[in-house]
Amino acid sequence: MSCYAFEQGKTSNATRLHKGMYAELRARYHLPSQLACSVERQVAATYKGLWTKLKKNSEHRRQKITKKRFKGLDQPPHYRSPTVQYTYERDYTFQCDSRVSIGTLNGRISLPYQGYDRHTALIEHGARMGDAKLWYDRLKKHFYLLVSLEIDIPEPPPQRLNEVVGVDVGIRYLAVTATSTGKATFSPGKRTRHKANHYARLRKRLQQKGTRGATRRLRRIEQRERRLEAQANHRIAKQIVTQHPHALIGLENLTDIRERKKRKKRKRKKNGKGYEPVSPKARKANRVYSQWSFAELQALISYKAALAGSLAIKVDADYTSKACPMCGHTADENRPRKGLLFVCQNPRCGYTLHADLIGARNVAMRTLLVRHDWIRTGCLSIIPDASDREAKAARLQRYAELRWSPDVTTSLRSLSGGH
Repeated sequence: MSCYAFEQGKTSNATRLHKGMYAELRARYHLPSQLACSVERQVAATYKGLWTKLKKNSEHRRQKITKKRFKGLDQPPHYRSPTVQYTYERDYTFQCDSRVSIGTLNGRISLPYQGYDRHTALIEHGARMGDAKLWYDRLKKHFYLLVSLEIDIPEPPPQRLNEVVGVDVGIRYLAVTATSTGKATFSPGKRTRHKANHYARLRKRLQQKGTRGATRRLRRIEQRERRLEAQANHRIAKQIVTQHPHALIGLENLTDIRERKKRKKRKRKKNGKGYEPVSPKARKANRVYSQWSFAELQALISYKAALAGSLAIKVDADYTSKACPMCGHTADENRPRKGLLFVCQNPRCGYTLHADLIGARNVAMRTLLVRHDWIRTGCLSIIPDASDREAKAARLQRYAELRWSPDVTTSLRSLSGGH
């Protein structure tokens, strides 16, 4: 199906795929009608996502934000994950006595299932069921039906959000939080990063060895690093939401951060031939930064906050770790050697603090400013528009006027005109 869509001009039209491949899917693979339609929808959704990334990359190249060309559509996508996409009330339905009816190649079967009490309670209180994935655990030889739930949660008014929290994400510390009253928490990532590096080195050795035993070992550990990352993100998100109930949580807007940030070019050799190779330490740092899922951590914080009566929004991430919250001076030199110590280079200031805590405080002040605008105008912007350069420049100018003090709320009230 993926190759057929590629040959038909990399189409993402599910109707066109249905007309061209439905009969062949039924005849060649003996798929039931609903599963055949699910295959077509899944392939169409994959190509639609790739086309979206291609258009975004073309726009970034036109604006000279990046020089890299998106290569996701150079060849047909290959599906490796052992999952099956199911549509509710078409491919699967729930029955009485904790049983579920699932469509298979041999018709529909009814099986007993076990679910988490918290999830079943959500279903009993009106949560709507969406699409599901049937995932097979090859080690435990168990099937898991991963059902998505949709819950209508009303947006809390700003008067109910009594606390403002800024969250700065990173590698040395996976998350650092700071409140408008000065409270701070650190979530160190040294142990988690050490385990992730261990699995990366082990995977590299096994791939270089290439024997059958090494391949079997790779299959056993292929999901360990991913589970380690997901477990760490869940733990940190739960800790943040639990410690700050009924809070307005500010997150950095990291969408397309790799494309929007300029990379430093490698230095040319003295003889003028080629470039100096990247050091092993730099390659290791690049791998760690590129593999850790900060977007997943922010998504977990957002949905856990909504369930707990809080609200998560995003603010601009520009200069959050380079701007002094006391005097507003912004410079790369404020982070000596890009370390964990922030030292303001303004001769009149000289403020010194942990660099990640500086970032969290800047995010908290920007979040508090958004809250004041929300109260004053009645409109809330969940995600800032990073494409409008003039609006973004105006926001950054307002952020530069913010000053951290023991009574940040009073400072922001005077800045916003007394509202």
